[in-house]
Amino acid sequence: MRIATWNINSVRLRLDLVLRLLEEAQPDILCLQETKCIDDLFPRQPFIDRGYGHIAVAGMKGYNGVAILSRLPIEAHAVTHWCGKEDCRHVAARLPGGIEVHSLYVPSGGDIPDPEQNPKFAHKLQFLDEMTAWWPQARQPDDRMILVGDFNIAPLEHDVWSHKQLLDVVSHTPIEVEKLTAMQESIGWVDAVRRFVPEDRKLYTWWSYRARDWDVSDRGRRLDHVWVTPPLASGLKGYGVLREARGWEPKPSDHVPVWVDLDL
Repeated sequence: MRIATWNINSVRLRLDLVLRLLEEAQPDILCLQETKCIDDLFPRQPFIDRGYGHIAVAGMKGYNGVAILSRLPIEAHAVTHWCGKEDCRHVAARLPGGIEVHSLYVPSGGDIPDPEQNPKFAHKLQFLDEMTAWWPQARQPDDRMILVGDFNIAPLEHDVWSHKQLLDVVSHTPIEVEKLTAMQESIGWVDAVRRFVPEDRKLYTWWSYRARDWDVSDRGRRLDHVWVTPPLASGLKGYGVLREARGWEPKPSDHVPVWVDLDL
């Protein structure tokens, strides 16, 4: 099974790019974040026409939104809200055989890495704390689960273009890394892509729109992740980070697709 994740930054605006990914990468499951449309306006038919007839969405007007597109039957799905906000950041689907897939969009946290000065950053930290407490209450380490999405945190030194220069920049601050690590350890999540790419190698999934030439400057961050629970870790067979999608025309997302291949 190939499972992919992509923060598409508006599924309707970039529908052609999503369809291109499905054609080129042929994932069995594609999880999207920042779909930015209400459920009734989600463009289901083009996906159904291409064999992705099983769709779970949680969307809202203009912001956030997550989705799971699957060739495999979705036996049940659930939307979970965090921090008392119904802001459509987490949808889960149960596949045949009991495997559970979660598509997650963690709050970005704004620009100021201080929860006292910046409510958006406080929200991000609370979101991570709530999820960290929830996993061991709601699930078990031996459950067969895959958690993917835009976590908006680059936790490792070589997940960013400059560890020293980004230590006080939201997405790489020590407090964010600490809280994401706590969530990972809550039920023993395995960082699937780093199983294939050693931690001392640079790896990015996001390049800012602000860069004049993102490819040349290459000031990237690894914000998009695929985690699996321990029972699935031995089945990891490969990965992909589609860097060239950052340059896909006419209007690329600032994130690129990430996937892993699993032998189930």
